[in-house]
Amino acid sequence: MNIHASLLPKWRGAAPIQRSILNNETKTGISFMKIDEKLDSGPVCNKYSIDILDQDNTETLSEKLSYLCTEKILENLQKVLEGEAIFKEQDHAKATYAKKIQKVEGKIDWNNSARKIIAQINGLYPKPGAWFEVNNKRYKILKAKINKQSATIGEVIDEQMTIACGENSINIIKIQKEGKNPQLINEFLLGNKVRKGTIIKSD
Repeated sequence: MNIHASLLPKWRGAAPIQRSILNNETKTGISFMKIDEKLDSGPVCNKYSIDILDQDNTETLSEKLSYLCTEKILENLQKVLEGEAIFKEQDHAKATYAKKIQKVEGKIDWNNSARKIIAQINGLYPKPGAWFEVNNKRYKILKAKINKQSATIGEVIDEQMTIACGENSINIIKIQKEGKNPQLINEFLLGNKVRKGTIIKSD
């Protein structure tokens, strides 16, 4: 038996929680399944879903799914032991795969929409994190929200370090400079001035 952190056959593989957020999914869940020779392809007896909220990241969503497992594991194991569990084959034609997260996926491309960049920030939190570089220093964005303002792609729009994206912009809420501790943006800006009008390049 195995409990997989997705609604199979969606997101088989190593990083189902991260991929669901990166893909801007609105729901995920857990699947109780039998193990077979292929990756996460065994028959499933039960699936339980939860909503993915806008503020969810990989850490918070992992905690929610772990709690869901603790709620459901005993009743499912009991049914298996008593021979009452009904296993159904997955629809293999609908399978998608959640490949392992690579560090290179953390680099922010400001040509993407704000919505996609927020998904990147949340999906890659806490590791490897979504990051950009200014003056050869790396900055990891830990939390952000969408802003409707638009400007030149990669431009710092205001003194609060709002950054323009391919569509809309993002307000940084929490950030971490390379080699430093995480900081809320107001605290960060006291000692790290990134001037309005600065263009942050993606390459």
